[in-house]
Amino acid sequence: MKHLILFAHPNIQNSFNRAILDAVVQVSQNAGIETIVRDLYTLNFNPVLSWEEIQAAYQEIVPAEIKHEQKLMTSAHLITLIYPLWWMGFPAILKGYFDRVLSYGFAYKTENGESIGLLQNKKMQQFITIGNNVSRYQEIGFADSLKDCLVDGLFNYCGITDIQHELFGDIHIIDDEARQQMLQIAINKTQQNLTALLEKKV
Repeated sequence: MKHLILFAHPNIQNSFNRAILDAVVQVSQNAGIETIVRDLYTLNFNPVLSWEEIQAAYQEIVPAEIKHEQKLMTSAHLITLIYPLWWMGFPAILKGYFDRVLSYGFAYKTENGESIGLLQNKKMQQFITIGNNVSRYQEIGFADSLKDCLVDGLFNYCGITDIQHELFGDIHIIDDEARQQMLQIAINKTQQNLTALLEKKV
């Protein structure tokens, strides 16, 4: 079984996002799962999707570096996203990653005028940090909008329907105890999802 982790935070060493990454990796490795981390900033991933690349995808011509990412995603049973929410969306490098990797013919296709998601039978979890208060986001409807667009909307379109996500709020003002509680949530959710997948394979 394989676990693919996409990590998108420019502070690759000392951010709370990095702490989440380390905790999730440890859980996965302790379970004996093959764990692949794609640290997009360390990789200096090029997030710019050109018009030429868009057109080439319809002819099944895909750059080698994108084919590599697609193979990792295809082979993954669990996909984990770890990122901060910026301006109600992914960091640009993660948005560009999906722009390029979730291409036509890989993530979706069109048949009889309808789009069909091709990334089926996968489980996904997202750990998202925000500077605001989670309850406040829920009250004003932002949390639902994020779920509809970034979480379910995008990946349901590509065929992934088994998705969980966790918002970690007030990230700049909470104390160490609160951070440890958040890390434990990430650990518990990862353990639960890996266990479910392992039991499914037996």
